[in-house]
Amino acid sequence: MIEAEFIKSAQSIHDALPEDMSEVVFLGRSNVGKSSTLNLLTGRKNLAKSSATPGKTQLINFFETLYKYGEERYPVRFVDLPGFGYAKVSKSLKEVWQKNLVEFINERVSIRLFIHLRDARHPHAKIDDDVEAYISEFIRPDQRYLTVFTKIDKLNQKERSKLKKEFPGAITISNLKKNGQERVHKEILTTIFDIKESGDES
Repeated sequence: MIEAEFIKSAQSIHDALPEDMSEVVFLGRSNVGKSSTLNLLTGRKNLAKSSATPGKTQLINFFETLYKYGEERYPVRFVDLPGFGYAKVSKSLKEVWQKNLVEFINERVSIRLFIHLRDARHPHAKIDDDVEAYISEFIRPDQRYLTVFTKIDKLNQKERSKLKKEFPGAITISNLKKNGQERVHKEILTTIFDIKESGDES
């Protein structure tokens, strides 16, 4: 990846950017480390601001990114969705957020890849299972769903092996040790641009 920049925030699909670019959507619980993961993937320390209060970011944030593979350049839009599962918001705000979010992931035509970030320490959290089941109900043939486990460095070797056995198609990353991001990049390039080999992309 050679470029990444924040473009805008939106409250819903109605004030979102035009659907003129393939999009990768990042979703996960509010304390899963979404901002850190976006910063790791883009190589930009403060591209996505992480909040000390889980669930504080209630807007849909758009980032335009550019991959270079060989001599070609491939533009992709990263979309950071508000974290789900937080409790410290009013009921009405939670209802609005859920409605806006459901509408966005259901109706946004330009979404090609859903990256669901899950905490490696809590691999069977019900809310994550519910989100996966829900997306599987409407995912289109041209869309893909990818599970990425964060905080893998918090597990010992035995726990890591068990996780890989239970979720064979998932990717594990460590924002702390800065590893695993290349596999995520490869999945993005394969899904959106059908690039099979991970050669000299930046």
